[in-house]
Order: sequence, then C-alpha cells, then structure tokens
Amino acid sequence: MKADAPGAVLKRERVRDFLLDLVESHRPGDAIPSERSLCAQLDVSRPTLRAAVDELVAAGLLVREHGRGMFVAPAKITQELVSGRQTMGVPQASGTWSSRLLEFTTVPAGARVGRKLRVSPAAEIVYVARLRLVDGAPMAIEHLHIRADLVPSLSAQELEDGDLYEHLREQHGVHVQEAVQAIEPTVVTRAEAELLEVPEFSPALLFERLTTDTAGRPVEYVHSLYRGDRYRIVSRLTLGPSVTQPSARLGHHPGIPPGDFAHRDTITSSTRGDIQSAP
Repeated sequence: MKADAPGAVLKRERVRDFLLDLVESHRPGDAIPSERSLCAQLDVSRPTLRAAVDELVAAGLLVREHGRGMFVAPAKITQELVSGRQTMGVPQASGTWSSRLLEFTTVPAGARVGRKLRVSPAAEIVYVARLRLVDGAPMAIEHLHIRADLVPSLSAQELEDGDLYEHLREQHGVHVQEAVQAIEPTVVTRAEAELLEVPEFSPALLFERLTTDTAGRPVEYVHSLYRGDRYRIVSRLTLGPSVTQPSARLGHHPGIPPGDFAHRDTITSSTRGDIQSAP
C-alpha cells in the first residue's frame, strides 16, 4: 500500500470542505466555478481537485453536464430513522477495533467546519485523519475536527488507543451527550481505495456526525468512509400501540412501505454496525 505524503490527506480535506461550502451556499441548479478556476483559487493540482469533485458527484451533491460545467445537484430527501421523542441505542460494532494515525495537526477551522462547531473560521481545531481497522483489516477512514480549546493537551496516543469519548471525559473533562449522524452511499476515490485496500470506485458508506457535550456545545465534527463490502448497518424495529394523534400526518420509515402501519403504531429502533466476514 502506497503511503500518503505528509499533508496530503489534509490537502484533500481542505479541497473537499471548500467544495462543500460552495454546495451549501448555493441553491440546487446553481453553477459553480470551473475546475481550472478552482485549481487556481485553491492552489492545487487538477488531479487533486478532480478527485474531490468526483467524490461529490458520486455522493449526489454535484452534477457534471458535458459542455456546460458543474452544478449543485437537486436537494436530497432526508428521512430520520426515528423521531426525537423515541430512543435509539447504538451497540458496539462487532470485531476488534484499532486505529492507525494518518495525520494529526492543529489548523484554522475554516468557514464550513467553523459553522458546524460554532466557532470563528480562524479558531483553531485539532484535525485528525485515522485509519480504522477491524481484526487488523482496514475498515474505515475517519476525519475528525475537534475544537482545540476543549482539548489543549490531546495526544496522538489517545487517538490510537482506547475509546476517544472515554479519553475526552477522563483526560479533558469533556462529557459528550448527543450526536446527530447521517449515513449515505458513495464510492471511494483512488487515494481512499489504496488505504482501504479495495478497488477504486468501490461502494462505501459515508457517515457524518456532529457531537455536542452536556452544555450543548459542539465538540467534534466527523466524516468517515466505511467499506461497503464489509460494513453494514442493522436496525431492530420495535412496533407498539399508537400514541400519536389520529390527525397527525402519515410518515414513512426507511425500508417500510408507506401505508403498512395505517394505525400509526409507534416504532422504536436500535442500530448497530455489523462487520461481514472477509471472503
């Protein structure tokens, strides 16, 4: 496996964040600058920019139109697994997990990450890229953005050993309480494929998570890429008597056809990660 040059992961991350900032600040159908213009603006090579664009096209956030350019894709339909009034447990994923640090540095938050963490774009964050392994096999690439003012003494060792949230609680006095996480299908780029030891454009799951502490402060923003051939999400749904007003609008639960629960039974859910055996 070819190793990334120092700073290469962070450079791709910065390009990705810039493009995502463009997407979030424009409406569906709006044009974004050309690749040549973006390369000059970001001072990156065409292959580096194209890899980031390819990722967002595969994720359904950008659309290429031959001879016309690039445009913000139509908005996605968002569906919560359960409502905020219901509980959702997250048991530990299967397998023995470990981490290998790819990058660990302190950088300015930038516009997009700053908005998510509710800090100034110039405020410092700890940026971490790490390869997550299960039973020694690469399973996911994680990009962590943690408010530096909350973890001034965070060490590289803590990011490779044990549970990060346990370290935050016991070593830094940061007590996480809530996380909002989204999951989408995507494909891996060439650089990601090399780290995960899969073919380029292999299917993957993109996780994005924003974690807050007991005081309601954002602590970390994370996006992770999990191998689609080895990792899957398993949900257990428990159906119960209706507690919803009869006049409430009929909703739709993922994987359950609309109308299957005409009497408005409640649904609670627990979700876990499931590592599939290697072939």
